[in-house]
Amino acid sequence: MIPCHFGEKRYFSLNEYCKQTFGDKVYRLSLNGGMTCPNRDGTLAYGGCTFCSEGGSGDFAATYDISISAQIAEAKTRIQQKTNCKKFIAYFQAYTNTYAPLSHLRRIYTEALQEPEVVALSIGTRCDCLGDEVLDLLEELAQYDWPVSSGTSRKPIWIELGLQTIHPKTHTRLNTHTTVERFDEAVTQLQARGISVIAHVILGLPDETKEMMLQTVAHVATLPVAGIKLQLLHILRGTQLALEYDAAPFPLLELEEYCDLVIDCLECLPSDMVVHRITGDGPRKLLIAPLWSTDKKRVLNTINKKLVERNTWQGRLYPCTK
Repeated sequence: MIPCHFGEKRYFSLNEYCKQTFGDKVYRLSLNGGMTCPNRDGTLAYGGCTFCSEGGSGDFAATYDISISAQIAEAKTRIQQKTNCKKFIAYFQAYTNTYAPLSHLRRIYTEALQEPEVVALSIGTRCDCLGDEVLDLLEELAQYDWPVSSGTSRKPIWIELGLQTIHPKTHTRLNTHTTVERFDEAVTQLQARGISVIAHVILGLPDETKEMMLQTVAHVATLPVAGIKLQLLHILRGTQLALEYDAAPFPLLELEEYCDLVIDCLECLPSDMVVHRITGDGPRKLLIAPLWSTDKKRVLNTINKKLVERNTWQGRLYPCTK
């Protein structure tokens, strides 16, 4: 466990973690491993989770018509036009990224980890797509010394698991075909292999109260989870949720409401849990609502302002004074 110095963010942000662990700011490269999802191909259901876009939550990832190395090179070029960054996280984002033959997984993970400027591998997947062979592979790759800019080194592997909520009725409504019990089991199995878990939670799901959302975050706080992503619910064109919203609009979180809720969630978390996200980017061409979420800078500034104003963390905000 690394010491938690929150810096000016007033919570243990991914940026702070990366600076402490890798000595520099690190940028994500969204990759496409060419997979689908058992919730889309008929294994469990068709159509996917009701909130999930046609791109399988990988709308910012590359298309799967070029190699992983080429995807990394293109993504690095785009980012380096804006910054002189030298270190990256290879993020397999689109669809379910352990849902493929083991030989394919080994090839694409290895191709990403062999890039010297990639310092970590992050894999988005479902808790029901982590069989023993996949777990063995992840454990093996996490113990290997990979090329870095000055020699070789082990590179952390993170599994990003979509919990979204702990409430069974919401899971049923969202067509997730998963459960909190299955999620908890996957976390335990991954921890036993030395693989870190990042839990995904969606705030603002239909019919969920503030208390229900906080119960989900509080549950994550009890697990051996290394990180969390807090994601605002987006209504995206082409999803089942968009059809439901169009037929019978349901309440969505407003900016101030969401920002207050995020802070309540942060207060539930252990001080050493890395917060990978406190909002989210919905593709503008797909986003139906809430439209205020497109101004990410405004959202982050509002949250940070409220964090400064609220002084109820019993010392966790400090030594973060400017």
